[in-house]
Amino acid sequence: MGHLIGKEDIYTKLGQKIDRLQTSVPWSRAFYEILKELYSTEEADVVVKMPFGLSTLDRIARFSKYEKSKLRRILDKLCFKGLVIDLWINDDYYYSPSPFVVGIFEFTMMRTGEHLNTRKWAHLFNEYMHKEGLFYKANFEDGQEVSPLRTLPHEEAIIDSHYLEILDYEKATFIVEESNSFSIGICSCRHEKFHLDQKECDTPLDTCSSFGLAADYLIRRNLAKEVSKSEMLENVARSKELGLVFEADNIQRNVTFICHCCKCCCNALAGISRHGYPNTVVTSSFIAKVDESKCEGCGKCAKACPINAIAMVPIDRPKTKKKKKQSKIDTSICLGCGVCALQCETEALGLVKRKQRVIPPETTFERLILTCIERDNLQYLLFNNPQSFTQKHIRGFVGGFLKLPSVKKALTSDMLRSRFLAALKTATKLQGKAWLIEM
Repeated sequence: MGHLIGKEDIYTKLGQKIDRLQTSVPWSRAFYEILKELYSTEEADVVVKMPFGLSTLDRIARFSKYEKSKLRRILDKLCFKGLVIDLWINDDYYYSPSPFVVGIFEFTMMRTGEHLNTRKWAHLFNEYMHKEGLFYKANFEDGQEVSPLRTLPHEEAIIDSHYLEILDYEKATFIVEESNSFSIGICSCRHEKFHLDQKECDTPLDTCSSFGLAADYLIRRNLAKEVSKSEMLENVARSKELGLVFEADNIQRNVTFICHCCKCCCNALAGISRHGYPNTVVTSSFIAKVDESKCEGCGKCAKACPINAIAMVPIDRPKTKKKKKQSKIDTSICLGCGVCALQCETEALGLVKRKQRVIPPETTFERLILTCIERDNLQYLLFNNPQSFTQKHIRGFVGGFLKLPSVKKALTSDMLRSRFLAALKTATKLQGKAWLIEM
């Protein structure tokens, strides 16, 4: 890849820009081809010159030197492609470059209509994410704990004595009830696998659930359809019947999406089962447990488990000839989703409370900060003008400081993390951007 990295064309710069957002995106031939396929050179130039975070049209025009009416047309095209996100906040649109995940992959594969190169896109994404595997390695190999996704337990799978321990933000139905706008779109992973001829299930494509500002964006840009609260609750109920895993936005407040994931298609689950990174999806606060006295060794739970965390092991001294195997759960990777329990007819499986509760970031603001710390990108979020020569040097200095192992360890520790987040919140309020903290 040396000949590409050394070539300062616009797509190389675009790749560097996307790699400096929320998720790390290592350079490769497949990634280069994805960028060339999705962005025109003019669109790539605009994204390269955009600030790293949410910004108004006026601010982007000032930094990029594009005339405002022309810039608006380019941004509109990018938003319809899902390559830029626009959110209506405080009576104005705020634009931000889409990260690779959740963003470029999902929104690209949610698009429908004629004259789209969907099959080609699917092959390019598959080449980059799975055949090369660079994305998973860059984001999770070093034990990173902050993922965009967290597991929601199926409430019916929780054993009664532990049921009262479930918090509101851990319930899919509560997330729906608390929201005021809703959209359902095509599952990007299943759509990708369909075009790769790798979709093994009968699960419908139209399951991807979004809420609030995210739903408004997807509806406005024809990436999803608007639905009512009752339709969304029906969507959740259908997914329970189908034995799908609920993977939600990894925050407590103002959750923006719930994915309805199947074993054969989900790229996040494949990060665990195929690539071996158990932190690709954050677990729930529950874990599966087997009641050996009730288990009949049928193996339905093992077949249903979305990450192959259940094995059927031989019993040394079976009490009956009928029961020769027993379910055994790999607790090191169990998501605590409860899909296995939904398939168990003898109620031998259920979810119990983990020894330590899993507490997600409170807001998108907090998750973004913690994600950028883990992936060495915080300096771009703090000093977000890519056209400023002064900020470029500040980013270099701050980035080098933040990469020091002792500094990074301190900022992610329980003792200093809350203080650091509090300081950033105060600074954000002083800049007149208090609304960012609540997102």
